Amino acid sequence: MGVCRNCGSSSPLISQTLGVCLLCLRAGYGGMIDHLRQVHGESRKPFNLPAVPPRDPEGITCKLCTNSCRIAEGGTGYCGIRSVKGGKIKGGTRHANVDWYYDPLPTNCVADWVCPGGTGIGYPQYAYNRGPEHGYKNLAVFYNGCSFNCLYCQNWHFRERVSAGNTISASQLASSVDSKTACICYFGGDPTPQLIHSVNVSKEAMQENPRRILRVCWETNGSMNPGLLSQMIDISLRSGGCIKFDLKAWTENLNLALCGVSNKRTLENFKIVARNIHKRKEVPLLVASTLLVPGYIDREEVYEIASFIGRCSPDIPYSLLGFYPHFLMRDLPRTTRVQAEECLQAAREAGLTRVRIGNVHLLS
Repeated sequence: MGVCRNCGSSSPLISQTLGVCLLCLRAGYGGMIDHLRQVHGESRKPFNLPAVPPRDPEGITCKLCTNSCRIAEGGTGYCGIRSVKGGKIKGGTRHANVDWYYDPLPTNCVADWVCPGGTGIGYPQYAYNRGPEHGYKNLAVFYNGCSFNCLYCQNWHFRERVSAGNTISASQLASSVDSKTACICYFGGDPTPQLIHSVNVSKEAMQENPRRILRVCWETNGSMNPGLLSQMIDISLRSGGCIKFDLKAWTENLNLALCGVSNKRTLENFKIVARNIHKRKEVPLLVASTLLVPGYIDREEVYEIASFIGRCSPDIPYSLLGFYPHFLMRDLPRTTRVQAEECLQAAREAGLTRVRIGNVHLLS
């Protein structure tokens, strides 16, 4: 049973780690900001990650993401990947801290219900089959590092690998694309801290395979530099891939509390991608998803997110995902079917035409 430090209410839907209820977060947590910073700082200590984005007055500014870390000589950025050595920022460009594997198609991708690999849409320009691409595979590229600090992270173990030095060059990774690789998907963690590497991999792989289908997709929190986002858009458009935005929350205070970082850049970048969806109508360029965290991401939050998506375009596919207790929010229950159905209805009421519950098997 969690207790809100701000209003004193108690509920099994208040995370003991967070210690603040949804109503207080929506109202503006005021004096709770120091408490929330401490919660996030403590969560990062075991992994030797900076408690907050560094702001060294004599540091060098990293411009890859919304955090704009000013990193001192010998120091690292909030992501744990970017560092300064010899007066230069390094990490995540020529080599990246990454794990990769082949995933048979069709796979459980967030976009599998609207992508060529899972449905055959875009055949024959973007898909090998008229239906699911059985016999082909996805090159799944997991980047160890993240620009956010989600307390419920479903892949939190990547933090243990940030300093492990498991790096691979862009050329080496691009050479892993074989005759049965139909798509590349970058995820994590998040690709953002090592986005330059993923762009280089994509360009090289596409150059080496100019006459065959090779879709390139990203799954991201959307916090990247808009200049790099424009390169992602170009690559995904040309290849038949998509950019999948994980919209954590609508309320900025809630995003800060759950993820340690504002969602302003995420929403701005989402609108940038949405302005390009008319360039390829059959195969969606932009896909959105939201994890339904019990007690925090409710019907109201989903309605606001869906309304925002609808203002960009009501046809953007949107997946609602069931929450499974992980990392520092293990005290929360799984998403219930009732909550999922309520959120699904809210998204439809907001005007979206393509909405679904993505991982029904996780619902309680």
